[in-house]
Amino acid sequence: MVKILAVANQKGGVGKTTTSVNLAASLATTGKHVLLIDLDPQANATMGSGVNKQTVKQTVYQVLLGEIPVEAARVSNLRAQYDLIPSSRDLAGAEVEMVALPKREIRLKSALAGIEESYHYIIIDCPPALNLLTLNGLCAAHAVMIPMQCEYYALEGLSDLVNTIKKIRMNFNPKLRIEGLLRTMFDPRNILAQQVSDQLQQHFGNKVYRTVIPRNVRLAEAPGFGIPVLYHDKQSKGAQAYLELAKEVLNV
Repeated sequence: MVKILAVANQKGGVGKTTTSVNLAASLATTGKHVLLIDLDPQANATMGSGVNKQTVKQTVYQVLLGEIPVEAARVSNLRAQYDLIPSSRDLAGAEVEMVALPKREIRLKSALAGIEESYHYIIIDCPPALNLLTLNGLCAAHAVMIPMQCEYYALEGLSDLVNTIKKIRMNFNPKLRIEGLLRTMFDPRNILAQQVSDQLQQHFGNKVYRTVIPRNVRLAEAPGFGIPVLYHDKQSKGAQAYLELAKEVLNV
């Protein structure tokens, strides 16, 4: 049975796309069939998967507007061994165009109905905002992974996101749950980061993943080559951390 996981946080720069791309690649190495959906108009997950956002013709934008079936936008045979529904800058206008469409909150969920059983995991990289695109991602998902940096502003934003998830559960997607909080860009030498990490574990207990994603140069370099870090430097701390995260996700 497929598991649909939205990677979401309204705060930018916390590692959502890095996590989406590298988790998809890590799960694929275990033999699982994985689909990555880039729901962000910045299209960083598209570029990080080796697909040029400037030249790609069919994207999640047309899928959401109902112009093409999701299969038509799917890109296969990527080096990272997962399938991709790419994004482009056109997606920035989708919110305005979707406002007048019927069932605007569940258009992604409806589009996935035809192909979801072809996969073990579908990972949705949501944009850094609580907007209609993120709402579509959360309505389509079974669970949410929340990447976050261990800083105090992140704790404030987390409260807003948790409340949003509760509202979506009440109004649109009663099965939606928080699967886990992922500590990203973690520097163990930083006392504040350690303090915030301890607070997260106290408040959320086993909802905090055991795996911690460190600050790592190889993780930052890999998108420039259009590949997940596994294919840039498998022995790096970043690559090994995402392989460990994949094991946790598989065991949930």
